Amino acid sequence: MASKIKSLFVCSECGHESAKWYGKCPSCGEWNTMNEEVRETNTRAGIAAPQQHRRPSALPVPISEISTEDEERYYTGSKELDRVLGGGIVKGSLVLLGGDPGIGKSTILLQICNHLGQILKILYISGEESKRQIKLRASRLGVNCSNLLVMTETDVEIVADQIQEQKPDLVMIDSIQTMNFKELSSSPGSVTQVRECTNILMRTSKSLDIPCIIVGHVNKDGAIAGPKVLEHIVDAVLYFEGDRQMSYRILRAVKNRYGSTNEIGVFRMSDMGLSEVDNPSLMLLSGRPKNVSGTCVACAMEGSRPILAEIQGLVTNSGYGNPRRMSTGFDYNRMSMLLAVLEKRCGYFFSSLDAYINVVGGLRLDEPATDLAVTVALVSSLKDIIVADDVLAFGEVGLTGEIRAVSHAEMRVNEASRLGFKRCILPYHNISSVILPPDSGMELIGVRNIRDAVAALGG
Repeated sequence: MASKIKSLFVCSECGHESAKWYGKCPSCGEWNTMNEEVRETNTRAGIAAPQQHRRPSALPVPISEISTEDEERYYTGSKELDRVLGGGIVKGSLVLLGGDPGIGKSTILLQICNHLGQILKILYISGEESKRQIKLRASRLGVNCSNLLVMTETDVEIVADQIQEQKPDLVMIDSIQTMNFKELSSSPGSVTQVRECTNILMRTSKSLDIPCIIVGHVNKDGAIAGPKVLEHIVDAVLYFEGDRQMSYRILRAVKNRYGSTNEIGVFRMSDMGLSEVDNPSLMLLSGRPKNVSGTCVACAMEGSRPILAEIQGLVTNSGYGNPRRMSTGFDYNRMSMLLAVLEKRCGYFFSSLDAYINVVGGLRLDEPATDLAVTVALVSSLKDIIVADDVLAFGEVGLTGEIRAVSHAEMRVNEASRLGFKRCILPYHNISSVILPPDSGMELIGVRNIRDAVAALGG
C-alpha cells in the first residue's frame, strides 16, 4: 500500500512529538525547541505482527541469583580516563563522549585504540573522515596496530551488521550525528535519527556484550546535540571541557552507572596527542603572581581529589550608570550573592564599582567551599590588601556573613601543605577535624565570619 508523507514537530530536548507547532513544549516546558520533521509512514505499519514472530518475554529472576563475579573492565592505558570511568570500560556498556569541536574527542579515541589494540580487537567507525584521513591522524599519534579495524559508514544498519559479523571487543562510533537510519526520511543529526540510531547501537551492544564509545557533537549552548533522551539511553556521559586555544583539557563525567560522577581527569593537548596531568594543582598554580592584592588560592574537591586553583578578583570604578559584574569559572548568581553579603554584613560597598572574578586555568568551580576565597579576593582588591603567596582559604559563606564548615577539610589542608603553603584560613568548626603531621609547618587560622578572615590577612 502507498506510503503517506506526514509532518511532525519534535522537541529537541525531550523528544515530544506533536502534530502542530508550539512555542513552549507541552511536555518539558522548554521554549523554542519544537522542530519540524517530515516522515514517510506506511499505512500497514499499524498491523500487528504474527504471533510466531514475537519475541518471548524475559522471565523474572531473583536478585540473589544474579552473579557479578564475571564483571570485567578494560583499562584504557590512561589513569585519568580510567578514574573518570570508575576503573575502566565495562563490557557491554554504552559511553557517550561530548565536547566542543577540536577539543580532543577523536584524539583520545585513537589513543585508547593504541593501548587496547595490542590485546583486543577494535572496530573504529567514522562517518566524518575518510580512511586515509584517519590513517594520517593515527600515524601522527603513533597508532599502528593490526587489531584496529577502520570502517567509514553512515548507515547504522550496516554498522550493526558489521558489529555482529566481526564481533570486536570494543566499538567506537565517530559520531552519532552522522549516522543515518534509512527507514526514516529525516536528515542525519535530527532528533529522530539520533534517537533511533542510538537505540539500534544500544541493542546491538547489549546483546553481544560489546562496549561501545559514541562521540556526540554539542550545540551552541554546550549540550550534546539531539534529544535529551540520548543521555538517558547510554550508561555514561563524559564531557570534555576547556578552551581550544588553551592546552589543558578537563574530562568530567555527568552520568556514570558504573562509577562516581564527581571525578575529573586533566589532560594536556600537544602535537603528540593528549597527555595526562598527574598534578593538576601544580599546573593551575604555575605562573601565579606573588604578594599581590586581588588573588587568593582555593581548594575544591573533585570527587576524591583535592584541587588547588587561583581565584582572581578585580574591583574598579565603574564608567557606566550600572556597574558591571562578570564571572569566569564561577557561578554568576553566587558571585552576586557574595557581593550583597559583603555590603550588608561587612560594610564593603560594591554598589558603584565594577567587580570581576576569574578562575585561572579554565577550571570551573561549583563547590560552595570556594566562597571564602572569592570574598577574600574581592576584599583584597577593594582595599588593596596584599595576600601572601603561601596563604590558602576555603569555606562556605552564609547570608549572615558566617563561615560554615565544609567536608574533607583534612584532605584539603594536606594537599596545600604538600605544595608548600604555610597558612590556611578555614572555618573555625573544621579545625578540630584536621590532624596535621608533626613536620608539616602549616598554621591553621579558624575564622567565624568574613571580618575574621580579612583580619587574618592584616586588613
